[in-house]
Amino acid sequence: MRFGILGPLRVGGGEATVTAGRDRVVLAMLLLRFGRVVPVEELVDAVWEERPPATARAQLHTCVSRLRQRLAGLGLPPEVIVTDPVGYGIRTAPSEVDAEVFTRGVEAARAAVATGRLEAARRQFRAALALWRGPALSGIPSRSVRRRSQALDEQRLTALEECVDVELRLGHAADLLDELTEGVDRHPLRERLRGQLMLALSTVGRQADALTVYRDGRRLYADELGIEPGAALQELHQRVLAGDLAIAEHGRPSVAPARCLPRAISDFTGRQETVARLVKEIEEGQARVQLIDGMAGSGKTTLAVHLATRLADRFPDAQLFIDLHGHSERTPLAPAAALATLLRQLGVPAERVPVDLDDRLALWRTELAGRRALVLLDNAASADQVAPLLPNGPGCLTVITSRRRLVGLDEGRPSSLPVLDPDEAVELLGRVAGAQRVTGEPEAAAEVVHRCGYLPLAIRLAGARLAHRPRWRIADLAERLAGARDPLAEFAAGQRSVGDAFALSYAQVSPPAQRMFRLLGLHPGVRFDNRVAAALADLPLPEAQDLLDELVDAHLADEPEPGHYRQHDLVREYARTLLTDPGRAEERTAALERLLDHHLHVAATLAGEIESGGGRWLFTLPEPRRPELVAASAAQGAGWFDENRAALTALVRSAEAEEFPRHCWQLARACWRSHFNGGHLDELIETHTVGLRAAERTGDEAAVAVMLNYLASAYHRLARFPEAIRLMEVALDVRRRLGLDREVRSTLWNLGVAYSANGDHRRGMACFDAARAVINDQADLGGLVNVFNNMAFALLNWGRYEEALRVSRLHMMMARQVGDLHHLANGLGHTGTIRHRMGDLGPARRLLRVALYLKRRNGNRFGEGEVLNEIGVMEREAGRPEDAAALHREALVAISEAGDRIGQCASRNLLARAILDQGDVSSALDLHRRVLQDATRLGARYEQARALDGIARCLRATDPAAARSHWTRALALFRQMESPDQEEVVRLLAESD
Repeated sequence: MRFGILGPLRVGGGEATVTAGRDRVVLAMLLLRFGRVVPVEELVDAVWEERPPATARAQLHTCVSRLRQRLAGLGLPPEVIVTDPVGYGIRTAPSEVDAEVFTRGVEAARAAVATGRLEAARRQFRAALALWRGPALSGIPSRSVRRRSQALDEQRLTALEECVDVELRLGHAADLLDELTEGVDRHPLRERLRGQLMLALSTVGRQADALTVYRDGRRLYADELGIEPGAALQELHQRVLAGDLAIAEHGRPSVAPARCLPRAISDFTGRQETVARLVKEIEEGQARVQLIDGMAGSGKTTLAVHLATRLADRFPDAQLFIDLHGHSERTPLAPAAALATLLRQLGVPAERVPVDLDDRLALWRTELAGRRALVLLDNAASADQVAPLLPNGPGCLTVITSRRRLVGLDEGRPSSLPVLDPDEAVELLGRVAGAQRVTGEPEAAAEVVHRCGYLPLAIRLAGARLAHRPRWRIADLAERLAGARDPLAEFAAGQRSVGDAFALSYAQVSPPAQRMFRLLGLHPGVRFDNRVAAALADLPLPEAQDLLDELVDAHLADEPEPGHYRQHDLVREYARTLLTDPGRAEERTAALERLLDHHLHVAATLAGEIESGGGRWLFTLPEPRRPELVAASAAQGAGWFDENRAALTALVRSAEAEEFPRHCWQLARACWRSHFNGGHLDELIETHTVGLRAAERTGDEAAVAVMLNYLASAYHRLARFPEAIRLMEVALDVRRRLGLDREVRSTLWNLGVAYSANGDHRRGMACFDAARAVINDQADLGGLVNVFNNMAFALLNWGRYEEALRVSRLHMMMARQVGDLHHLANGLGHTGTIRHRMGDLGPARRLLRVALYLKRRNGNRFGEGEVLNEIGVMEREAGRPEDAAALHREALVAISEAGDRIGQCASRNLLARAILDQGDVSSALDLHRRVLQDATRLGARYEQARALDGIARCLRATDPAAARSHWTRALALFRQMESPDQEEVVRLLAESD
């Protein structure tokens, strides 16, 4: 083939044979419209887009002449490019253009499918797809070329999906997994590809992975498009859940003989992956002993009975079952008593059962020596209880269930049961309460199983309540569970209750472990580490670790990773109820104070390390009770905040509710920097609002001012500037009245930032000057670092670049003197931005790159986004809009994570400008309009003005009057804020006359 467009442009077998940019665009357009004449106007638009020169037609003729010469040099006849009064075209055989060969190959494949010739269709599809070398015409920047080549890329994806359909029908599912996985990763919103991957996974027996693919897609469609998956994908999901897509099992029908297994429940749900793995291991002879452990109510016995029933035909000589009462109100069965029962099940008469344990063991092993038997030992207490009961016959299988991990057994493959996944949990609720009821109230059903903690026992009990109350809506039960004072009391039916099941497990551990379990109920988070547990129990870490290991073995806690633990929601609720006894009030209060002390000391230690001095003097703390635990936790660094964020917020609330006001406001303050830098503004507002109430309750006016000041920072980040200013002015009055000069100057510089951000630059500078006056009296270098940081930023936004550069250099010099990397990163970023605005591009780029590195190292997501945006602007101005758009998208992610709404508007405005420069006017216009709505709602006048300017740029070619109107509105806003952007808008308005 002489011409290739299914990838980079290729002519005569080489990809670099046509190098001139305009020539490549012209040739690409002619090949994209193969067989037709392309009008001159279309070619001019493709080459020069919206700004063709007056000599465009002449230059286009020159391009065609060069192309003919180049093609002639490659041995192609010059008449390949034909001239028409309307324009130009390509004249050659269809077999010489790979896109035409592809199209004809796909058409032939489709014809083969229609006539049932699947193998021929597969070969033709694959031959056509093999022509592709990458995205069509990649590397050609023309908007017109990209738009048409994207249609080709879509044709390739459609052909791939049709090919996969054929190959799935031919039984090639396993061979397709890698290709489909890569396809879904590259095109996550294509439902057909996702469905094909689910079908392939399910066909090879990987139903759990297929369900994961569906859940990932469902979340993505909701986040990106705000919709549910299509009907076809939902139907496929239901078929995977039902198991009707799995590979047919080998072996005989599962018909259980009349033995001693309990009846398998008809509504067994979920656990497909676990069952499939166990069946595979057993059928392949990998394990003669299977250990199934898990927390109370996780469905161990149900699973074991289901498994035994399914495998019964493989063990035709006997299927035995015994409840060993390891966790029940009865005393656990002794091995001798258990052997007597099992021997009777084998048909041994009572008079033949020996009295002596050793004789019973000998008879047991003799009876099973030549049999193919399945023995289900349910509810085991310990390894010592079950070890004597293990058969020694080579044809025997033993399945053991226990709430404890039976680590003392010499053989056996363990399987620890987790709770059900959400889809399985809803399905179980439907099977107990009625599938139609669940289908009719999907959201309420999801809430009920969530309240059940996805625990099978709790779901069955909740479903039973619904089944016996046909007039109840599922939403009624969800409301009861959400508002229950004692959630565990809601999960009871007759003699069965979740609380009683947990009580049996609790009774089996040692008294020290019971105490540890009770105290863990005070921890508000889902996860905790061994250091927190040691602090709660006031124990050295090694002793606490031993008790945690005991709780893990009893499934009263889980250890997802070494040293880190979690408890099921209902287990944690049971632990809390144990401390409600009035007799344990002192134990509870003392433990809660230890818990608050530990977190406060760790947070304060870390705040002192990551802040610019503020965390070191806002409050003082007594020595920690166990300093080694504080030091070990603080060694995690700033990541400790991320790991404990939810727990820290809950602890602030607990401190208020339990009358620990000092812990309350101090813990809120110690977490401020982590919340602020990470964009966790909801948590910041909640903790500081609660902390403010606590400080007011103590009558500590200095603490009140601290809470007001840092609460204002969140409102500032959310662009609620009047609110932030109001709070800081109250804090300023309090601090002046108390004579707190250091705090006065910090409030003044914060006020200056808020005023400047609100467009009142003069008032902002007055605040900075007032702060400097206070600082000069104190010769406080650290204070000057903060003031110069904020002054430089305000002057930059005001357009006073010379002043801003002078202040920013002072800021960097002082930041280096005090060794503050946070401020050094800010200073580098400000200086780089100023140098960029002043036209010093080389130094600007170097400074911004270093600033980006430092901000990432410091975990400053907002600052990272600011720098990425500035570098993106430089890339756009250098004629690289694709690179600019990528940087602005990366910045948008960072700033969104930081929670800064105005920063999000800024990133989206800049992204729209880059998209416009790529030639996508409609997308840029839509994005600017959405920013205008958001910025107007936020009162962010600068971003409103930038959005108006951007809209005008999009409209100037098609609607000059509307463009002038938008520029006029933008200019009015820029002038209100004395923004330097007004000069550019004045120029654009003049050009539009």
